[in-house]
Amino acid sequence: MSQANKMSQQAVKTILIVEDDTDIGKFLVQALAAETAYHILLAANGVQAIKDVNTLMPDLLILDYQLPQMNGLEVYDHLHAQETFQHIPALFMSANAPLNEIEKRHAHLLKKPFELDELLQMVQVILDE
Repeated sequence: MSQANKMSQQAVKTILIVEDDTDIGKFLVQALAAETAYHILLAANGVQAIKDVNTLMPDLLILDYQLPQMNGLEVYDHLHAQETFQHIPALFMSANAPLNEIEKRHAHLLKKPFELDELLQMVQVILDE
């Protein structure tokens, strides 16, 4: 596949970041938008993320584990209980998420704190799977 074709495929992919810390969320959106050709969106909590997924159909969820109202695993489980969303991969960001629970769901984990390059590399690997 040519580099131009690869870039045009990347341009149509959407990433939904679910992060309740406004500063972190904005940073992640800006960094991913600057460093990739993906369409990046932000939801401030799990309830908003579930609403957004219904209209956006993202190609990847980047979930903070510790969220208000429902944690990242609960968001993941709620979405993956529906056949329409079972194919959407997830990348959890957390310093203390239960690794065994994430592994059970065949999701990915990026331990906080992390470097931007780690995030970019992991996003690329997941979207290339």
